[in-house]
Amino acid sequence: MESGVSDIAHIGHAELLTPDPGSSLAFFTDVLGMVEVARDEGSVHLRGYGDYQRCSLKLTAADHAGLGHLGLRTRSPAALERLVARLQAAGRGAGWIDGDLGHGPAFQATTPGGHSLEVYFETERYDAPAEERSALRNQFGARGGPGAGVKRIDHVNLMSTDVAADRAFAEQVLGYRTLDISVDGDGRETGAWTSATIAPLELVFVLDPTGRDGRLHHLAFWVDTREEVLRAADIFVDHAVAIELAPARHTIGSGFFLYGFEPGGNRVEVTTAVDFVYDPDPPLRTWTAAERAAGIGWGTAFPETWRSYGTPA
Repeated sequence: MESGVSDIAHIGHAELLTPDPGSSLAFFTDVLGMVEVARDEGSVHLRGYGDYQRCSLKLTAADHAGLGHLGLRTRSPAALERLVARLQAAGRGAGWIDGDLGHGPAFQATTPGGHSLEVYFETERYDAPAEERSALRNQFGARGGPGAGVKRIDHVNLMSTDVAADRAFAEQVLGYRTLDISVDGDGRETGAWTSATIAPLELVFVLDPTGRDGRLHHLAFWVDTREEVLRAADIFVDHAVAIELAPARHTIGSGFFLYGFEPGGNRVEVTTAVDFVYDPDPPLRTWTAAERAAGIGWGTAFPETWRSYGTPA
């Protein structure tokens, strides 16, 4: 596959598992400002105000927190066929399902690190009810609801016991390009930041020190301005949401961020202001352990939980 050319258009949706579904739902609606669009047995489906698809987040009751699955939308039906063929050839395929609320048939697969994926093309576009419609034709819904008003899912960070293997899978099977990696003193990869678009990162892998497969580091949601991230921090405080990292600037990707924990235990990021990558053949940047230990962006230090905590906890 040609480097930087992917059959994947973007992250379509994510399923988060929570042992406290009522409190988690209140977080995503009242704190993040997402809108509930449907319910089915054990799950609630939500969307950000900028989602063109009917839903982007599936919140499912479970006995532990974590990522149920990550949904990736392809660029076309032919792209889906090509991607399924590569997943099967790599021995990562798990078979077809008829679909889920908001999208058509999907092919299930797993990453080398044990995370569940769904790839699909057919999708249901959001048709806002009259009370939610924007006055502008190019907006998918009106703004002004409660909470931080997140626009869409931005990226997902997955914990990995073998970052190099997950990165190779992302590049060779999914067709992502890698813009940054981090290494430890022995040269082992401890992080990989990959993307299928001009975003500097969409699918991230970081080393899991516990040696467990399939854990989630965090799910990130986009807002349009730094001021909205600062406002989200105030909303977190007002709703007694535990803040892990207060607003600051990342080094890799340059995003402005806020990190906290939703009541079910999953780490959530609110982010904006990344460096978009228009270069079709960017050089790979390698970050050393010393550079990463020096802090992020403006010198903000990582707390210990950042390296060790993931879900399931």
